[in-house]
This record gives sequence, structure tokens and C-alpha cells, in this order.
Amino acid sequence: MTTLMFILGIVLFAVGLLFSIAWHELGHLSTAKLFGIRVPQYMVGFGPTIFSRKRGETEYGIKAIPFGGYIRMIGMFPPGPDGRLESRSTSPWRGMIEDARSAAYEELRPGDEKRMFYTRAPWKRVIVMFAGPFMNLILAVVLFLTVLMGFGITQQTTSVSSVSQCVIAQSENRDKCEKGDPASPAAAAGLKAGDRIVSFGGTHTDDWNELSDLIRANPGKEVPIVVERGGQEVTLHAKIASNQVAKKDSSGQIVEGQYVQAGFLGFSAATGVVKQDFGDSVTWMGDRIGEAVDSLAALPGKIPALWNAAFDGAERESDSPMGVVGAARVGGEIFTLDIPPTQQLAMALMLVAGFNLSLFLFNMLPLLPLDGGHIAGALWESLRRNTAKLLRRPDPGPFDVAKLMPVAYVVAGIFICFTILVLIADVVNPVRIS
Repeated sequence: MTTLMFILGIVLFAVGLLFSIAWHELGHLSTAKLFGIRVPQYMVGFGPTIFSRKRGETEYGIKAIPFGGYIRMIGMFPPGPDGRLESRSTSPWRGMIEDARSAAYEELRPGDEKRMFYTRAPWKRVIVMFAGPFMNLILAVVLFLTVLMGFGITQQTTSVSSVSQCVIAQSENRDKCEKGDPASPAAAAGLKAGDRIVSFGGTHTDDWNELSDLIRANPGKEVPIVVERGGQEVTLHAKIASNQVAKKDSSGQIVEGQYVQAGFLGFSAATGVVKQDFGDSVTWMGDRIGEAVDSLAALPGKIPALWNAAFDGAERESDSPMGVVGAARVGGEIFTLDIPPTQQLAMALMLVAGFNLSLFLFNMLPLLPLDGGHIAGALWESLRRNTAKLLRRPDPGPFDVAKLMPVAYVVAGIFICFTILVLIADVVNPVRIS
């Protein structure tokens, strides 16, 4: 049964992956057609074609390797001085440029002269290239909101899991009381495991972060605490101690290894699945986007640890970069966890949502061959054309993105090497959640 559920998780992630890719390319396709650009192909995957069907002027299909997708637009690059292609050259760099330009004109037909990508205004090209990543962002937001507001997420609550018997500075990293440790305010007030705190110092709250902030803000004060116990409300009185506790950042997350002096009650909060309202969901997503941006910026610095995990048997870090194979494995593990099926589904949706958020951010990098590289090229063309117009100089014409293809090949080579490294690490030393 466990093996079957593991396979089910992998299959569901694969379906989510294929849908995410198709959804991304649909953004490019729909806006390209909106602006009259001819699109001969819409493909999900790479390699040999498994299935395809032509509708109108576009061939729609699925290819064997489900690690990406593409649409083929006519005239991605402007023509060379000869009207179509540069004259052949023995330079390998020039060859790359000419090959890219040639591919952009492979399926040119009579009447396509005004339907080529490069002939569209820069702002239209920006929309076409941005539409793909934006579709991933939309999907990520929809999935996040579905989980946060529909299923809920596991988080600390205002219910009491256990009560500390004494006051211990958290930097001491011990949980047993020693002679001389003062009694904790929670124990002295009669707080018990299973109580649910509904009010602190006259402030009603059902949010753990708010309750934590209230406790921290009242060291040395005697505070009435209303708890729900056995279906009845009981009022306790506790004198909040001053203690060394873990520092929290602006989003309420614990900052590892940093401590502050603040109010201390002395209990552990129980965890539970809590549905979020729209405002809390937006805040949560904002925090996750910020973390994803930070992770993307820190990616180069994680390569040495990834290499050690792949080839030297080092421990795989929990925040290690993970590829499609690793994510599929995590998707399988999710459905083997001893948690309710609704939470398994919620975690799987979160995994696909995180994948789409990563696709959005990664594709927005201003590097060819990524969508962000084409966006940067269109913006640069707009800037120099408008500057020329302002200075009453001749129109410099379209920016020849094809000239950047040697750089694009280098970037693609780096990405391929990184992808292979991640793949090896995902196979021999995967990230595990169970």
C-alpha cells in the first residue's frame, strides 16, 4: 500500500508539472495570437513527438521528455543586412548567431512579413514574453490560496501542549529544571496542558503570533489570562517573568541563534491545522515570495554543498536546490505520511504551487534564453529608440537579440550543468521529508 501511495504521489506531481508547463506556454501562445504573431507550434516537452494535432495554423503536441515546453513564433530575431540571414562565417560565435536567425525564418510563408515577432512594438513583445511566467505566478497564487483558505496549514495555536515547570533561558538549550530555577509563571498560575487561551490581559486572541507578542511585551506584569477548559472559561492570573527568549523577525519567524530579553509565560503551544483568512494568506504568500527571491539569489553559494552531497556523501541540506526528480520523489513521500488525506493533498498542492513560483522567478532572470532575457532586449530597444527620438536622431531600428546568442549558449550550458548536478544529488542523496 505504501509503495502504491508513493507512486500515486509521483504521478500526481507529474500531472501538475505537465499542466504547469502547458499553462506557461498557453500564456505565450494566447498573447502572441492576440497581437497577430504566427505561431506554427505549441509543444509540451522536448525530444520526439508523442502526439500532435494541427488546429488552424498551429500544431499542438506533446513530446517525450516532460522537462519543459515551447511555442515557435515566426521571426523571433530581426533579419541581417541581407534581408534574412548574415553571410556564412567561419567564426563559431557568428555561426551561433546565424543559426539562431535561420531557425527564426525556417517556416516563413508569403504574408508573414507583417506577422513576425520582431516587428511588434517592444511593449507587445514584453507582454508576450512576460505572459508565460505570469501564468505560473497566477497558478501559484490560486493554489496557495486554495490550500491556505480551503485546507489550512499546520501552525502553532493558542492551545497548550505542555507547561514548563521553571524558567530556563532558551540559549541554555536544556529542558530539565535545576536547583535554583524559579517556577514558571504558567505553572504557578495553574495553566494545564489542553487549555486553550482565549484572552490575555483583556485582549481576545486566537492567533499564536499575537499571543506570543502580548506575552513578550509584558515582562514583570501580573496579567489575567482566560482559558477554555472542559468547555468552560476559567480566569487565571500570572506574573509574567523576564527571560531570554528566541528573537523573532518582522514576519513572526524565529531567528536561529539570536535571543532577546522579553516576557515569558512558560508553556509550549500545540500545533494544529488552521484555515487562514484572505489577509493572512496574502501576508503568508508575500513572505514566501521574499524567501524564494532570497533562495534564488543564494543559489550559487549552495553549489559546493550540493556537490559534496552528490559526490562526497555529505548530508543533504534541507534547503538544498531540488530538481524535477527530487520534487517528484517528495511528491511520492507526501502520500506515505501518516497524516489525513486532506493534508496529503494540501501538501501536494503546495509543492506544485512552489514549483510554479520558482518557474516564475527563474524565468524572469534577465538572461537569454530565458523569457526575462527577451524582455530585457525589448526594453533596451524601446529605451534606445525613444532616446533617439527625443534627441532627434535616426531610428536605430530593432535591437538584434540574435547577437546575444553566444551568451545564451553559455548561460544554457551553465544551467544544463547545474541541472545535471541537481539530478545526481536527487538520485543518490535526495531531500527527504519523512
